[in-house]
Amino acid sequence: MSLVNAPRLETERLILRGPEADDAEAMIAFLLDRERSDGFGGYDHRGDAWRWFALNVGHWHLRGYGYFTIEDKATGKPAGICGIWEPEGWPEPEIGWVVFEGYEGRGIASEAALRVRRYAYEDLGLKTLTSNIVPGNARSVALAERLGAVYERTYTNYHMGEDMLYRHPPAEEVLA
Repeated sequence: MSLVNAPRLETERLILRGPEADDAEAMIAFLLDRERSDGFGGYDHRGDAWRWFALNVGHWHLRGYGYFTIEDKATGKPAGICGIWEPEGWPEPEIGWVVFEGYEGRGIASEAALRVRRYAYEDLGLKTLTSNIVPGNARSVALAERLGAVYERTYTNYHMGEDMLYRHPPAEEVLA
């Protein structure tokens, strides 16, 4: 059962749904794997990772959107997260993605991001989105560029430090 009032979005291979209590373990495992999660904001302690999971649930309640759990239709298991993120202090709404271990290299992040971006523009009425990427995260830069996002500027993210802001094509281009 979803912990939030999120729509259920589908693609050919994926279900994008609100976080469920059973998703916490997969997210915590990702966040505690510093090698994989540092570009997202990894943690050293389980309690901090659990708090991030709870933060996403709260974000949905406060903003009306947040990170969806990416569920692999073939297995029914969480494959990652993708959604719209704008906590206090963020420059503007961001589309972000994470793919869990074992799901990389399958185009899952791209498939999820395209569907979430359409949701943000069609259903939320957003006009533009960014992706904020830690320098050195070449895989996220490559995906942002494949999605048509263009580097705009570098700024200081109070939580992550230096971030590169990539601007996605505006709604009128994507929905045309």
